[in-house]
Amino acid sequence: MKPSPRFDVFSAADLRRRVLGTGLEALGNDVGDHVLNPDLEQLVERQGAREAAVLVPIVDRPEGAGMILTTRAGHLRKHSGQIAFPGGSVDPGDASPEAAALRESLEEIALAPEHVETIGRLPRYLTTTGFRITPVLGLVRPGFTLKPNPDEVADVFEVPLGFLMDAANHARESQVWQGRERSYYIMPFENRHIWGVTAGIIRTLYERLYA
Repeated sequence: MKPSPRFDVFSAADLRRRVLGTGLEALGNDVGDHVLNPDLEQLVERQGAREAAVLVPIVDRPEGAGMILTTRAGHLRKHSGQIAFPGGSVDPGDASPEAAALRESLEEIALAPEHVETIGRLPRYLTTTGFRITPVLGLVRPGFTLKPNPDEVADVFEVPLGFLMDAANHARESQVWQGRERSYYIMPFENRHIWGVTAGIIRTLYERLYA
């Protein structure tokens, strides 16, 4: 039988220590769809890519940290029904990726900024759809109330950080996309499937801090 994860390893305090020890305030090398699919590199590095930011919200709980994720609304034109982090495009009025991620989190799931402490960034994630996404790590203090914005979000839920930081839960799959086979990570959790960009960002967090 596989031993249960130690809660202190997957606590918010331990995550903070790992981030500070690694120096994730520097973005480092970009990652993205091309990491598992080198033939897509020319698609992710094209000019005119849009800057975006997402919040990677880690909830500080005594029984072990959890990560907040959303299910995108089914009526959205792009990526409907997929699991995602709260976030979106960096607007001209946003002072930083952190500001954009916090603004979008407030708009999408009503996560109040006063409950979030941003502690660093992961490398930018480049997508074949023309985005450069900056994942912002945020520690979330309990006591918040979430309310999904039905225009954008169908559901909001929490996944134990210990589950997501276990490589045994990271499966690699592939499918044909625009005439070529594309590989990606998928992380089944209960009746949900976390995959694509979201799974790629989670995998980056694992590789940089927990591998």
